[in-house]
Amino acid sequence: MSGVVIVNKPKGMTSHDVVSRMRKIFGTRRVGHTGTLDPMATGVLPVCIGSATKAADMLTESDKRYRAVMELGKRSDTLDIDGTITETSEVDASEADIIKTVAEFVGEYDQLPPMYSAIKKNGKRLYELARNGIEIDRDRRHVKIYSVDILDISLPYVTIDVRCSKGTYIRALCDDIGSALGCGAVMTELCRTGTAGFRISEAYTPEELETMDDPNKAVIPTDRLFSELGEIRLNEKQERSIVNGVRMTWRGGEEGRSYRLYGSNGRFLCVSRIEDMRLVLVKSFW
Repeated sequence: MSGVVIVNKPKGMTSHDVVSRMRKIFGTRRVGHTGTLDPMATGVLPVCIGSATKAADMLTESDKRYRAVMELGKRSDTLDIDGTITETSEVDASEADIIKTVAEFVGEYDQLPPMYSAIKKNGKRLYELARNGIEIDRDRRHVKIYSVDILDISLPYVTIDVRCSKGTYIRALCDDIGSALGCGAVMTELCRTGTAGFRISEAYTPEELETMDDPNKAVIPTDRLFSELGEIRLNEKQERSIVNGVRMTWRGGEEGRSYRLYGSNGRFLCVSRIEDMRLVLVKSFW
C-alpha cells in the first residue's frame, strides 16, 4: 500500500505521535508526515505511506491555510496561550483599528521566528535553548501572506483565516498584529485547514481510521499529490528506459516544466522535468 492519508490531527498530539498511530493502523513502518504541526494545533496533516514517503519533502514546500484565534491584550514567551504570560495590556483598539491593522499584513514581510520553534541554530533547536532560558539572535524569514480574512471579532478575541507561504509562523503573525495594535496578542487556537491542495473536509481523525473496516480506503493515490502537473504516457520501451535511469529524449511538452509519468499499464512512475528536450528524473515512485 502506497499513498497519502489526510489526518485531522487532534489537539495535544505531536506530529510524531500521529505517525506512530498510522504505523499501527496501516501495519508498516514506512510512514512519514509532511510538515510539523505544534501539539496545540489541529487540522490537516498529510501522512505519506509506502513509496509516497519519497514525496514528503516536496509537500512541505506547499502553501498553507489556517484558522486561528488570537487574544488581544497579552504577550507570552511562546507567543501562544500555552506559554508563560509575560505582559498584559488594556485593549483599546476598535474594530476598525483591528480590520485596518490586519489588512496591512497582507503581502510579503520578514518575520522573526519564535524562540520556541524547531529551527536549528548552530546545531541546536531553538526551543531547546528557550527551555533553558536562553534567547539568541535569529534570522528573519521572508514569508508571504496571501490573505487574512477576519471571521469574527469578540474582543479580546479575534478569529482570522490566513493563506500563507511555507515557513510562516501563525503565532508570530498574531504577535506582530498585537504589537502593531499596541496591546499585544497571543494565539489561543490554531487549525490548519489546507495544505498541498488538501482540505480539512478530506481529513480523518486517528480514531476514525482506527474504527474503519478497511482504512486503506482512506488512502489517496500518490499521483494525486501532483495533480497540478501535466501527464506523459509511456510505451513499454520508454518505460524500461526511464526505470533504468536513461534521460530519454522527449520532444513534446514544455521546456523546464515537470510532468507526471505513467507506464504502459497506467502505473504512476515518477515526476520528471524536461531539460534540453530530455526527461530528467525529479522523484521516482516505482
